[in-house]
Amino acid sequence: MTIVGLPYSHQGQMSLDEIVGGSPYGATTIAGGQGQRAPSAIELDGARHQGRLIAETATKLKRN
Repeated sequence: MTIVGLPYSHQGQMSLDEIVGGSPYGATTIAGGQGQRAPSAIELDGARHQGRLIAETATKLKRN
């Protein structure tokens, strides 16, 4: 099993301008108890970044 998280190279998770989800384990969103908060642009960018890394890793594993 291979785990591909959201690396610290993703600058969005280092933002101090607003509360955002995201950790080295993967992209997340802080939605609130009733789901009242939608993902921010920073959180969506983190999800795209992680998705790109997963696709690249899968391609490399497939070649080998």
